[in-house]
Amino acid sequence: MKFKIIPIAGDASFRRFYRVIVGKKSKIVVIAQKKKYKNLISYIAINKFLRQNNILAPKLLNYNYTQGIIVIEDFGDLTFYKVLKKKLYKLNVYKKLVDLLIKIQKIKPKQKVKSINNNMHIIKKYSNRYLFEESNLFFDWYLPLFLSKKKALSIKKKSNKFLLTLYNKLYFPNSCFVHRDYHVQNLMHVGKKIGVIDTQDALIGHPAYDLVSLVDDVRIKTSKNLKNEIYNYYLKKNLKNYKNLSKNFLEDFKILSVQRSLKIIGIFSRLFVRDKKKQYLKLIPYTWQLLEMRMDVEIFAGLRKIFNENIPKNIKKKIIYK
Repeated sequence: MKFKIIPIAGDASFRRFYRVIVGKKSKIVVIAQKKKYKNLISYIAINKFLRQNNILAPKLLNYNYTQGIIVIEDFGDLTFYKVLKKKLYKLNVYKKLVDLLIKIQKIKPKQKVKSINNNMHIIKKYSNRYLFEESNLFFDWYLPLFLSKKKALSIKKKSNKFLLTLYNKLYFPNSCFVHRDYHVQNLMHVGKKIGVIDTQDALIGHPAYDLVSLVDDVRIKTSKNLKNEIYNYYLKKNLKNYKNLSKNFLEDFKILSVQRSLKIIGIFSRLFVRDKKKQYLKLIPYTWQLLEMRMDVEIFAGLRKIFNENIPKNIKKKIIYK
């Protein structure tokens, strides 16, 4: 029987993807680099856990773990990024994505889930350590693109004093399943259903984190009005959880949005410097816009002051090449 193997444009990870077409059926082959096989274990485990809870995630069809190869169900190429790009009125589409997010958040999180050969995968809990590790990527990889290492380290130390205060202010506990990259390029239009991909980094964390990923998605520009509509729809659907606590939730949302934007700018810079992937740099100016939009409240005054005094305004609007 004839078959085709077609390389698929990958994500920002160390994995390679291929579509294998046999007749009218197709599968996705994922190949991980050496020393990164454990990532496939977590991916399989999280997908299995989601499927057990009626969330559509790619089914494992075959694997060779020692070679870093898995074969999974093919969800096609229609991401919700593509769907939304064609829609003039986007809110109704976002409502469906929020509904799915709420369904995921209602799953009782488990810290141990089964993977290949009944091996157990640990879903860790978010903590301040994780938040700092992520936001520190901004100071460790982005700032050195245009500042000396000494200056970048000084800014990091000053900023982390304020970030510690902010992370300690988070009101809601780490109590629900968090995808960590719940954005429109990781959500697939599969028939009449929504498929979730790129799940391997999931943790148990804050209920606002995945909402931040969706609302303040750096890959698709949306108006402030649409962002507010998506946010308010989520809050309305969760009224019983956040009744009389909407101010606390909004503050948490903004803190996590700032943290995530710092993380993303850092990741894109690392991809450029370490992995020679420069295509993500073009997203940094918009990420800066999101960062400054969410920092425009009093609790971020100290952090704003440090950034304004030490990071040139023109840098924020540029795609940096060193």
